[in-house]
Amino acid sequence: MKEVLIATNNRGKAKDFETLFQPFGVQVLTLNDIEEAIDVEETGVTFEENAILKAETVARLLNKIVIADDSGLEIDALNGAPGVYSARYAGTEKSDEANIDKVLAELGTVPTEGRTARFRCVLAVAGPGLQTETFSGSCEGLIHTERKGTNGFGYDPIFYVPEQERMMAELSPEEKSLISHRGAALAKLKVKLPQFIQQ
Repeated sequence: MKEVLIATNNRGKAKDFETLFQPFGVQVLTLNDIEEAIDVEETGVTFEENAILKAETVARLLNKIVIADDSGLEIDALNGAPGVYSARYAGTEKSDEANIDKVLAELGTVPTEGRTARFRCVLAVAGPGLQTETFSGSCEGLIHTERKGTNGFGYDPIFYVPEQERMMAELSPEEKSLISHRGAALAKLKVKLPQFIQQ
């Protein structure tokens, strides 16, 4: 079975990738499966910069083909925030609950029609002998005033998907992979995926 290393320690993201890569018969490894501790500081100001930085750094250290992603939530009423700071929006310690609380507090009484937002994801593929490439995707929605659902992670409990008439956190992993920002980015990667995993 072929292996793909995803440059993340986030188990929520790992589950998403496992669902997305399953049709390809690819085993998904993450940084949790590597003995060497690797922590890449995300110093980029865009999702693209951070994804490329992570992919190229890990690929260079491990001499492997690596897929890195950077993703987050962009809320129009907050001028695109939390954006690249989505994971640590409420502070340096990652806390989904604290991040959601901060977003809801900042939106306050903004009416439903003004709560437009999107999840954005950029995948970067890097490795020996490869020119780094990126693939992006997005999922449009609205920020709800209260949490619903127990699936997913991050901001999924407050992200309402109009076409599904449910929160992202109310979708099954299979349903989410069909409409998610990560799923959309992966769809663009599909054509080249066989080429990458044969390296």
